[in-house]
Amino acid sequence: MTLELRLIRSFVCLSEELNFSRAAERLHIAQPALSRQIMALEATLGVQLLHRTKRKVELTTAGATFRNRCYRLLSDVTEAEYEVRRVAAGQEGALAISFIHSSTYGMLPPILNNFRTQFPRVELKLFEMTISEQIQALRAGKVDIGLLRPPISDDTLDSRPVGTQKFMVALPSSHPHAQAGRISLCALKDDPFVLFERQQSSLFYSRIIAMCEAAGFVPKVSQQATQIHTVVGLVGAGMGVSIVPEVAKNLQLPTVSFAQIEDNPAGVDVCLAWRKDNTLPTLSSFADIAATAAREYLDGS
Repeated sequence: MTLELRLIRSFVCLSEELNFSRAAERLHIAQPALSRQIMALEATLGVQLLHRTKRKVELTTAGATFRNRCYRLLSDVTEAEYEVRRVAAGQEGALAISFIHSSTYGMLPPILNNFRTQFPRVELKLFEMTISEQIQALRAGKVDIGLLRPPISDDTLDSRPVGTQKFMVALPSSHPHAQAGRISLCALKDDPFVLFERQQSSLFYSRIIAMCEAAGFVPKVSQQATQIHTVVGLVGAGMGVSIVPEVAKNLQLPTVSFAQIEDNPAGVDVCLAWRKDNTLPTLSSFADIAATAAREYLDGS
């Protein structure tokens, strides 16, 4: 048994008007056509929905029950139409987002806040991952878009730069240069350094070594760590000084001071990445909002 929505809508209209002439006018069809539709609906259901006399039209008990069901059905159909259009327009659905840990105390909060304000119906699924884990998850389709650091050497992925974070010097608050505000790296040539671990954080490690060599020295490494917050924590514990992305100052540890680097400091780029064949409408909306929010965050930091 197949019920046509056209017949259901005609029946609901007639059940409200209880007059074939008025219902036909409201539906913009001829009265005989409406009569045929109702008869076809009754034949399909195998029940009588209406009592018809020359004076009036009344719903049968079965007709009244069917009308109530039709109201719910048509409401569901209408909502389904709206939902499909919202999903197609990127206004509804789900989006799986991966991110590096340091973004949680940097650009990620304003990105998420801005997106949720503009697209409250989109469900966000968030996953903290390392850069290598993100690339694997993106390639496998486990996440839709990632916030990470380039370079990304994968032909299946596309990327979009969102900004550059400059390096700063992190010093114990008891250090002689703690209140300097700006410092030349050569002033730290005799200090022990807390560096990022070479294997796990090769980008940070190579950039920092290059900066120190350009300043005329090779840093004396006292400790190594993989995460920004760990490096900063070790600096605060007096284990040495370090060079960290500017996002580290948001950790606001009372035992750590930060200073700008005078010697033309390098930086680390941040980008968004996604599969080239991912056609989710929400993806492009998120990328646009994330790029704007990240730029505003970096400009104000």
